[in-house]
Amino acid sequence: MILQTSVHPLKVSLSSSLSYSRPLPSKIPTLTLPRSINCQILAISCSISQVHNYGTVDYERRPIVKWNAIYRKLSLLADDPESNSSSVLNQWEKEGKKLSKWELCRVVKELRKFKRYGRALEVYDWMINRAERFRFSSSDAAIQLDLVAKVRGVSSAENYFLSLPDTLKDRRIYGALLNAYVRAKMQEKAESLLEKMRSKGHALHSLPFNVMMTLYMNLKEYEKVESIISEMMEKNIQLDIYSYNIWLSSRGSQGSAERMEQVFEQMKLDRTINPNWTTFSTMSTMYIKMGLFEKAEACLKKVESRITGRDRIPYHYLLSLYGSVGNKEEIYRVWNVYKSSFPSIPNLGYHAIIASLIRVGDVEGAEKIFEEWLPVKPTYDPRIANLFIACYIGEGDFDKAQSFFDDMVEAGGKPNSSTWEVLAEGHIEEKRISEALSCWKEAFSAEGSRSWRPKPINVSTFLELCEQEADIASKEVFLGLLRQSGHLTNKSYALLVGLSDEDSSDNDLSWEKDRATDNQDDDEKADDGSDLLLNRLQGTL
Repeated sequence: MILQTSVHPLKVSLSSSLSYSRPLPSKIPTLTLPRSINCQILAISCSISQVHNYGTVDYERRPIVKWNAIYRKLSLLADDPESNSSSVLNQWEKEGKKLSKWELCRVVKELRKFKRYGRALEVYDWMINRAERFRFSSSDAAIQLDLVAKVRGVSSAENYFLSLPDTLKDRRIYGALLNAYVRAKMQEKAESLLEKMRSKGHALHSLPFNVMMTLYMNLKEYEKVESIISEMMEKNIQLDIYSYNIWLSSRGSQGSAERMEQVFEQMKLDRTINPNWTTFSTMSTMYIKMGLFEKAEACLKKVESRITGRDRIPYHYLLSLYGSVGNKEEIYRVWNVYKSSFPSIPNLGYHAIIASLIRVGDVEGAEKIFEEWLPVKPTYDPRIANLFIACYIGEGDFDKAQSFFDDMVEAGGKPNSSTWEVLAEGHIEEKRISEALSCWKEAFSAEGSRSWRPKPINVSTFLELCEQEADIASKEVFLGLLRQSGHLTNKSYALLVGLSDEDSSDNDLSWEKDRATDNQDDDEKADDGSDLLLNRLQGTL
C-alpha cells in the first residue's frame, strides 16, 4: 500500500470519530431503539473512554477476560458467509466465560480498525439478541449507521436513518450519514445534508466541515476547500489539527509549495494547534510530488521525532515516503527502528517496506524481507504477493511471476481481484487474449470484487488488443463482465468502451453508492490521499 497524506486519529468519546458532542457523563440514559428497521440491528456503544459501567448490569462486573483472545478467534474466521462470529461467542460463554460489553466493544473497535466491518456487525447482532444484558445510548446509533453504510451500502444506511425517531437524530447521527455520503462521493446528497445540519444547528464544530473537505479533496475541487475554510473563519468555528492538515494537503495538491507553507505558518501562529506527525507527513508527500526532495526529507525527520506511544502507522508512512524519495539507507534504518520498537510487525508493515524496496530497485532486498515474513505472517496477505507479481511482470519475466503466483496459492494464499488483474496485464503484454480473459473472469468473480475497480488503462488496452486481433467474441465477453459488475454505469468506463453519456450515469462514481466495503482492497486506493484522510478521521471508533 502506497501511503499518502492522512489525518491522525481523532480522539472522541461515546461514538465514532463522527461524534460532535463533548464526552457524556457515566450515567447514560437508556433509550429504546426501534426494532423494525431494514438492517435489523440496533446500536450498541463502542466507546471505551469516559464511561465507567459501559452499559453493563451488575452481574457483569467481574474480572475482565482478555478481549484480544476473543478478537484473535474472530479474526481467524474465514471471509465466508457460512461462518459467523456468533458461533465463537457462543462457544466462549458455554465454557463459562461471560463476556462484558466493554470486552465486546473493544473487539469491535479492533475489527473496525482492520476493516472487518462484517464481523463487527455480527458481534453487534449477538449483543442485540441479549438486550437484557446491554444498555444502549443515543450516541450508539451513529456508530451503527456508520457500520451499516460500510457493510450494506448507503441506501441501507439511509433506511436506518429514516427509521430512527426524531428525538434520536442529533448531530452525531447526521454526521454519520454525512460521512457515508462522503465515502460514496455522493456530492449532492452530502451538500444537501450539510445545509440541513446548518439549519438545525448541527454544524457548529469543525468535524462536519472536515468531512466535507475530504470530499472536495477526492473530487479535486480545491476551491471548495478554500470556501469551507473561509466559512469556518467567518463563523468563528475553530480550525482543528485535521482542518489544517486537510488545508495543507489541498494547497500542496495544487502544486504550490509557497501557498502550502503559508498555511503552515498560520498553523504555527494558532496557539490551540500543535503540529503532529501527520502534518509533516502531509507536507513531505506534497514536497515529493513537487520534486522538492530535500524539503521532503526534512519533514520526514520531523515525522519521526513526533512518534509517540505504540502507534505503528507513522512507520508505515516513513517507509513509504523514504521509498518515494529513493533513500534506501533510510528505508532500512526506519525498518530496523520499527522492528526494535514492537514485538511483531503487521502485514501492512511488511507491505510498506517491500513496496518501498521494490520502488528503489532493491528487489533482492525485498525478497529477503518476504522470506522473513513467511514464517511469522498472521495470514497470507495477497497484497504483498501482488507487489512481486507486478514487479516481475514489469521486468518482463512472466514465468517468474507465474511461479510466484503458484507458490502463493500452494502456501494457502488466496488471490484477490488485483492479483488476477496483474496477471491479466502480463498476458495482455504478450498478446495472449484467451489467457488474459480467463484472468479477467477470475478477477470479477473473486471474493471482494465488488469493492475492486479494474484500472482504466488495462480495460482500454485489452479492448484495443481484441480489436487488433479481430477477436470480437472475447471483447463481448469482457464487456459483459463490465456490464454485469455495474462498471458501465460509471461514465469513465462507459466512455472507454464507446457508450454514449445517456448509457451511463452523470455521476462518475454512482456505481459506488451501494457497494460493500468489508473486503476493500487497498491496492487500488493507495494513491488516494484524500480517502486516507477520511479513513483517519473516522479511525477511532
